[in-house]
Amino acid sequence: MITTTQLKIQVYNWVNNEYMDACLRELHAHLDCQELDPDGDLDEQLRGVEMVIDIGGHASREIIDAAVDAKFWQIIGTGLDACEVQYILDKGSRLGNTPGFTSALALSECAMMYILMLTRKYHQARDNFQSGIFGIPNGKTLDQMTLGIIGFGASGRQLAKRAKSFGMRIEAIDIRPLDADLPKDMQPDFYGLSDEMDSVISRSDVVSLHLHLTPETRHIIDDRRLGLMKSSAFLINVARGALVDEDALAEAILGGKIAGAGIDVFASEPADAGRPEYQLPNFIATPHTSGQTDETIRRRCAIAVDNARRLAAGEELLHLIDAGMGLGK
Repeated sequence: MITTTQLKIQVYNWVNNEYMDACLRELHAHLDCQELDPDGDLDEQLRGVEMVIDIGGHASREIIDAAVDAKFWQIIGTGLDACEVQYILDKGSRLGNTPGFTSALALSECAMMYILMLTRKYHQARDNFQSGIFGIPNGKTLDQMTLGIIGFGASGRQLAKRAKSFGMRIEAIDIRPLDADLPKDMQPDFYGLSDEMDSVISRSDVVSLHLHLTPETRHIIDDRRLGLMKSSAFLINVARGALVDEDALAEAILGGKIAGAGIDVFASEPADAGRPEYQLPNFIATPHTSGQTDETIRRRCAIAVDNARRLAAGEELLHLIDAGMGLGK
């Protein structure tokens, strides 16, 4: 255990829920740390604190200003679109996150769940069961269907591995050349860079998003790209809500321009559950839980614990973020 004689650590938990509570239990099991009361005296609580662990990355500028002694700001989470990245860095503190590999298994499993639910028309089947209507609807077999994965990082590769076992053809897009040592069970049938995204989208039976949210990727799926999709195709998003123009998606799915969507993330959360597209049987919506599993929590908190040890020992910190990455508010 890292004790306070070695390092003074404060944990900020921006909301109380099952995931946050599990993170706190995991951190307390390995670190001697205190929990920040955002309604208390921030200056007093953060005086002398060298490491702040921010679950979710939602700390306000008021909290950041009070953490005058912070040497390192550890975000528990991958996406930083709620985080004051530049503001933290400008205060002279280093900043780190828990990268995509920590939630890759969970995200890929959720994306695969969406694909199966949509192709087997889960909502219609459930409603028919409740109504005593048996023998319908008909579903689609995944074998030989094309899955377009936009963003071929950790979660995209794990989805490829799972989808390949169902016989799906994998087409992937990323900004970097494909790794030469990528395992065979993750190898895409086609791999392209950003300039080939449109052609992959137009060929795919399912399009799944696995991107960071940056100024360049905001609304990367807009009215034009939705128009490129087959009318029989499905859109999956377990990454970040603002990757998709939600009004354009509503028009596309309500108008039958695409066959359905599985969405776990929204531009504004909590989302307006009353929107008409969310009522459709071919729209699967979940409340930003795709990455939240016991394994994700263990992996993310293990990085925070290791970085606490490294900070106390004066060693190099892991998974640092710099302003050039274009992440954050």
